[in-house]
Amino acid sequence: MTTDLSAPGTPSTGATTAGGGKRLRPPFGVSTVSLLAVLIALFSLVPLGYVAYMTVATGWDTAVELIFRPRVGELLLNTVMLTVITVPLCLVLGAGGAWLVERTTLRGHRWWAVALAAPLAIPAFVNSYSWVSAVPSLAGIWSGVLIATLSYFPLVYIPAAAALGRLDPAIEQSAASLGLGPWAVFFRVVLPQLRIALTGGALLVSLHLLAEYGAFAMIRFDTFTTAIMVQFQSTFNGTAGNMLASVLVFLCLILLLAEVKSRGTARYARIGSGAPAKATRLPLRHYQLPAQLGLAAVTVLAFGVPVWFVLKWLIAGGTEVWAADEFMPALLQTLMYGAVGAAVTTVVAFPMAYLAVRRPSGFSKLLELSNYVTSSLPGIVVGLAFVTVSIRAVPGIYQTAGVLIAAYVLLFLPRALVNLRSGLAQAPKELDEAAQSLGKAPLTSFVRVTLRLTAPAAAGGAALVFLAIVNELTATLLLSPNGTRTLATEFWSKSSEIDYTGAAPYALLMILLSAPMTYLLFQQSKKVAGQ
Repeated sequence: MTTDLSAPGTPSTGATTAGGGKRLRPPFGVSTVSLLAVLIALFSLVPLGYVAYMTVATGWDTAVELIFRPRVGELLLNTVMLTVITVPLCLVLGAGGAWLVERTTLRGHRWWAVALAAPLAIPAFVNSYSWVSAVPSLAGIWSGVLIATLSYFPLVYIPAAAALGRLDPAIEQSAASLGLGPWAVFFRVVLPQLRIALTGGALLVSLHLLAEYGAFAMIRFDTFTTAIMVQFQSTFNGTAGNMLASVLVFLCLILLLAEVKSRGTARYARIGSGAPAKATRLPLRHYQLPAQLGLAAVTVLAFGVPVWFVLKWLIAGGTEVWAADEFMPALLQTLMYGAVGAAVTTVVAFPMAYLAVRRPSGFSKLLELSNYVTSSLPGIVVGLAFVTVSIRAVPGIYQTAGVLIAAYVLLFLPRALVNLRSGLAQAPKELDEAAQSLGKAPLTSFVRVTLRLTAPAAAGGAALVFLAIVNELTATLLLSPNGTRTLATEFWSKSSEIDYTGAAPYALLMILLSAPMTYLLFQQSKKVAGQ
């Protein structure tokens, strides 16, 4: 048996056998991994540094004049109202759907579980395209609320359903035995247990609302992101656009702090021996039909309407819209950027994940936090940062594939990091030490033991990054090299020209590519819940 004599969070050259044998070495030097993690963290702070630098360079008087003007107040009101209305609606739909699926005698609950997650496979700008096809007069805040709610409520539903799957039903049964009715049990017992899942889902929805461009531009609803894009297109990264970006970053940071504060200090873990009790589903009785109709309405509006109009435009366009020379380059480039971006992001996430699991400390948490903060920024802010830095510092790399891949890495790093961290946690370092004690080299033992055990989690993270890249629009519009054609940018180009039949194939291909990844995300949440 081996014993690790190093203090937690300090470098170690390995473990020592109980009999005083050979000291075992880690597969990678801790200083090397730490250096890589620090470099990645510094790189991830480029967008924040860009916003700070541009604010200072603009000058205090000019910055105040540009920020405190009526146009910014209008955009701020639109953004706040959109968030204040949409987030509660997503919470109601997400938490309500999860409760019906996981805790009631809802008929076909397994089918509904997948159906409520399915709208996540449809990009918000495709959803907007479909609804504009159905109702051409759509515009303004209520149209934005409609499209955003239908696009993003699965971000609340999936974690809420997973949390309900982990929740020990004995808590509810105890409350019921004390005389509480079903509704009282839900509001006083179940809902508080979903606090972390719901606040996390609400944060994701809010950040998506701040970042979304295509869906709101299509219905002529102005937000900070649409206004920044207009400024960039008209004045090429002008001062006014930079100041709008600084306000948008400030809103993102407020949301992050609010989410951390809302978690509280309560503990939700179950402590004790024995298996959790089996859930007793609440009988719906005469509420069965209303529940079925309600879920059917949500599914039709969020998934049925977009798919129907995409197929309708495809049929209207005939075979001409499937000309290979039109969509094949976009499909191939999307697959290329998605695959390369997912691979690079997963590799870059490894040093952070390794430190977080094998060498946990306040330092490693700080490095990890820097990536989460950057990834919460809208793609347009990251895109503007890379445009400015590449033009001023290294002009030769502007509008190259490498810059675009780098932006994808910063935007989607946490998707790979979270999965890698969980995978490494399930691959104990003692297995590496055992392999080394049998004469294997540190790197060989790591590759043949730890990486093999971590591979499924790494593949899951890479799949989620791939999904995000396939549907990414704003950073791709700003940074893609001349001649680049992805499914998202080609869809946007044609839909902006009101060529809805020409845009339909790209919309369908994005949905088909996104569907398996969405199902993977849903299955991962179930696996975590132990179902």
